[in-house]
Amino acid sequence: MKEKYPGPLVSAGWLQEHLEDPMICVVDASVHLPDTGRDAKQEYLSEHIPSAVFFDLSDIADPTNPLPRKVPDEDLFCKKVGELGIDNTTHVVAYDTPGLYSAARVWWLFKLYGYDNVSILDGGMANWKLSGLSVTDKIIKRPSTRFEPGERRDVLALSNEVLLASNEGKQILDARTPGRFAGTELDRYPGARPGHIPGSTNLYWSNLLEKESRTMLSEEQLKEIFTNTQLDLDQPTILTCGSGLTACILALGLEKIGKHNWSVYDGSWDEWGRNHQLPVECSD
Repeated sequence: MKEKYPGPLVSAGWLQEHLEDPMICVVDASVHLPDTGRDAKQEYLSEHIPSAVFFDLSDIADPTNPLPRKVPDEDLFCKKVGELGIDNTTHVVAYDTPGLYSAARVWWLFKLYGYDNVSILDGGMANWKLSGLSVTDKIIKRPSTRFEPGERRDVLALSNEVLLASNEGKQILDARTPGRFAGTELDRYPGARPGHIPGSTNLYWSNLLEKESRTMLSEEQLKEIFTNTQLDLDQPTILTCGSGLTACILALGLEKIGKHNWSVYDGSWDEWGRNHQLPVECSD
């Protein structure tokens, strides 16, 4: 009998118990920005959760977009995930090495293309190791298969929609650090102007996580944090960040408290901050 979907977050203990399940595909979706000097693919080859395959967000991306990791079209997405051995019976469990940084984008991409049987390992590799669980350098290759998309969902925002929302005073929530949002801290994307989208508010993505375990906070804590941003949680919200990674963590947090009226600005500051035709605001 098919096991009930456990939700968008699963614990290290849950995954350990289900590692041998052939219906589960564990994917390492780690991303490290150039300024870290780290190589996510090389780190995966050195150590990963047993049976995990590498979900390369730089490869499962739009090859025509000069910015990295932008949303691939439906055909490319389905082809690439099928090559990883993921079909429409697979329960995908995504993780990343920092704890929760880029894995939520995998969940979001599948959601965009109408597939819900995807979870994120709460706390990622950081909490997996903290829990004393084993890692390996053994590479497995799952047989290629066919993945069919579901009905595409309206969870993707493009720059023209974001500009309209900004002009109309609609809700935009920025996941970057307070300093980058204010324009007082050097941006991580060379060439991007300092500041933020006019009218947007700031909620640093890391504030949704426990400091040590890097697991997501409880529903009660999340509700309090989101409420303190002065957002109307019953109104649509566009989520943005540096390049479309950590905005997905805000989306995950909203999902956890039962709020589904959100979309992620894929280009985020990497796109907006470089485009001098788009307005920028700095905090005092």
